This record gives sequence, structure tokens and C-alpha cells, in this order.
Amino acid sequence: MRKIELKKPGKHVIELKKPGKHVIELTHEGEEVEIVGIFETKDEELMEVEVIIHHRASSTQATTTLKGVARDKSQLKFKGRIIIDKNCGQSNSFLTERILLLSDQAYGEVTPNLEILTDDVKCSHAATISNISEENLFYLMSRGLSKKKAEELIVDGFLR
Repeated sequence: MRKIELKKPGKHVIELKKPGKHVIELTHEGEEVEIVGIFETKDEELMEVEVIIHHRASSTQATTTLKGVARDKSQLKFKGRIIIDKNCGQSNSFLTERILLLSDQAYGEVTPNLEILTDDVKCSHAATISNISEENLFYLMSRGLSKKKAEELIVDGFLR
């Protein structure tokens, strides 16, 4: 488990680069954090990423975006959780989890969870698992790109 406590108030950006459990604690009033994680799996790899955003002070803000691409027979699992403690009103938190599957045998799983223990907060999540649409591939291939190059462009755009 990787525990991240922001040391001073203000705006912070955290890049998650490794799988595992990550706990981010917002402990100062007015603190803001943007959390971004980009992950790719291939072959028969299994990768699990768990992110817990814990609001322990009022008027805190967090935006969390997890994106991933699963190829071949790999598995990619995202588990995101937002906790807003009692007396932490006027906090705002949003969690996005998106996985793109690049084969029929790839597997993706997203599990968003909200635990809100106070009033006067904004908290929500979005979660999707999808494949590349045949229409998108056809469009790029009709412009002279190979299927492989078209797929690479779509994946690159998705991860940005």
C-alpha cells in the first residue's frame, strides 16, 4: 500500500505509475488534488489498481482519472473509492475509471465506490469498459491507415 498525505495546503498533481493500493489523504482545508493513472496490460498479465481518496478536511477538492488499455488475454481491474468524513462539508470529488479492451479475450473491471458521511458536498463517479468501434477503425482505414496504425492512434487518443 502506498499512502500519500499532502504535506501542505494548495494544489497538487499526483501521477500513479504502478499498480497496487494507493491512499491519498486530503487533510488541510482548501486542499486540491488531481490524480491521474494510465495503465496498459498485455499477454496474460493481471493488473489491479486501487485508489482511495480520503477527504479529512472541509472545502477539499479531488479529481481522479484512471485510464487503461487491456490487450491479448490480459486483465485490468480498477477499484476507486471516495471517502468524505463527517464535518468535511463543501468538499468536491469526482472519480473516472475507463478501460479500453483491444481483444475479445481481454478483461476489464471497474468498481467505483462512494462513502459520504456529511452534507453539503459534490461527489460523483463515471465508469466505462469498451472496445474500439468498428466504425472508428473503418473511418481511419478508409483514409489510408493500416488497421494496426489506426488502432494505435485511437489508443493514443484514449490515453491522453
